[in-house]
Amino acid sequence: MNISAVRAGIATNANAIQGLNCYGYVPDSISEPAFYAAEVDVNYDTSYGSLDELMVTCRVLVGRADDAASQALLDDYLSRGDRSLKAAIEADCTLGGACDDLRVQRVQGYRYYEHQNSKFIGAELVVQVIGTPEE
Repeated sequence: MNISAVRAGIATNANAIQGLNCYGYVPDSISEPAFYAAEVDVNYDTSYGSLDELMVTCRVLVGRADDAASQALLDDYLSRGDRSLKAAIEADCTLGGACDDLRVQRVQGYRYYEHQNSKFIGAELVVQVIGTPEE
């Protein structure tokens, strides 16, 4: 698997949510609400050398102008409704051929985040990705 293609594919899928600014990398600055693929953990040879596994930690950040409204928007992104990040990311489980399969495994870290000296309310989504190693 090509890690850059996986990160870009996750952001492309998330971009189906109208009004959400999506990045396949950690951007220098963001326009909120924002979603981006951040840290990547790699487990090589998870199935007797035939598959690699990536655990991609993604962040979704919303503004803090109105704490209640901001948290309600964040909750929408984390729930299974019209703005569901889980549904958007899993809409194409192969990311256009960049991997064999994926699933949004969990949400964690619902809290305040600082990005480029600005504070946001946000959470992390951990996406499990499996695929054939690159030759």
